[in-house]
Amino acid sequence: MGKPEPSVTVPDGNANKGAKLFKAKCAQCHTVEKDGSNKTGPNLYSIFGAKAASNKGYVGFSDGLKSSGIVWSEGHMFEFLGNPKKYVSGTKMVFPGLKKEKERADLIAHMKTFVEE
Repeated sequence: MGKPEPSVTVPDGNANKGAKLFKAKCAQCHTVEKDGSNKTGPNLYSIFGAKAASNKGYVGFSDGLKSSGIVWSEGHMFEFLGNPKKYVSGTKMVFPGLKKEKERADLIAHMKTFVEE
């Protein structure tokens, strides 16, 4: 049994502001473009609806993420981005999290623009 869907309402985000946040906070370790490369962290293209740790081209997933049972939704991502180490015990992601809900919502709005058509 995986981590249950969190009962959280994700605020509407601004994808343009999220793009700036992604560049400043995420792009050092992640790409988000279709067929983008994996870096220290996996490519996040079309992440929503995907099972955690399912990027076949990335081998660095933690056991905590592999066993989380998470299927990435806006709610899971919103909570994860707030404090990754608290949300998924044993994650290797060193990012401390975004405390501001608006920033997390903006980042999610940006990431939602990178999905399979």
